[in-house]
Amino acid sequence: MVDNKFPGKDITENDIKEKFPLCAKKNQNHYSKFDVEGIEFGGNIIPVMAGPNMVESKELILDVASNVKKIGAHFLRGGAFKPLSFPYRSEKFNETREQGIEWLRMAKNDFKIPIITEIMEVKYLELISGVADILQIGSRNMQNYPLLTACAQTGKPIMLKRHYGASLRDWLGAAEYILYEGNSKLILCERGVSIPHTHRSTSRFALDLQVVPAAKEITHLPIVVDPSHATFWRPWINSMSLAAVAAGADGIMLEVHPDPDNSAVDPLQPINYKHFSELMYKMDTVAKSIYNRNILQ
Repeated sequence: MVDNKFPGKDITENDIKEKFPLCAKKNQNHYSKFDVEGIEFGGNIIPVMAGPNMVESKELILDVASNVKKIGAHFLRGGAFKPLSFPYRSEKFNETREQGIEWLRMAKNDFKIPIITEIMEVKYLELISGVADILQIGSRNMQNYPLLTACAQTGKPIMLKRHYGASLRDWLGAAEYILYEGNSKLILCERGVSIPHTHRSTSRFALDLQVVPAAKEITHLPIVVDPSHATFWRPWINSMSLAAVAAGADGIMLEVHPDPDNSAVDPLQPINYKHFSELMYKMDTVAKSIYNRNILQ
């Protein structure tokens, strides 16, 4: 399947045959393609998932849904159940939970845009599955195998985010749990890794674009890149998004907010509608020029 005996630093031929055979490519031209609400992953379109980190209010999520749909986003992203690094909450810094899921349902129905949102606990699976078109497994839950198995058993498309300390081997091992349940609509998402140093005092992670071609040597699964969470810095979103498309990403997830500086969560990273519109055009240009793929339809 690969030219060298050991296709990855920590991946062996035995891993490919016995640890994650369902993730592994059958040959060099093996790439999965599948449809989610009329949008193909792994094909000529590079889907874009855009929206706020948190579903802050009904008014905000409806406004975002309307605008990102007009600009060309394929999916609305937004967290109603949101893993936060610390347990403290405030009126602004709070989860909207069941109410947020209902607002996502309204946005979906009003603007005919598919939804991707995070699932953190099995007990909310039925509620979230009733609205989400893609279930997002966040980085902190990448190796929560009971959650992965339960989500896979719904048959819903799943996006599995890489944990910031996970190797490619770890990531594919977690992905195998989902494929093992017979759910083949699986998307991998790179969202930044933890390293000894980053490039700003506020940067928590570094975007590992090298993992895109590295993963594509081994797995047939489509790979999305999330430059927003990886860079944690708005001025870098443009270059890292274009670089992700150039690296061969099969999708892009972006944090978009009408008033980025006043975003309830992580205000350093969202982009506004104008920036998003300009970036969509640039990414489409890169996709067409390098791979003859499209972002804008």
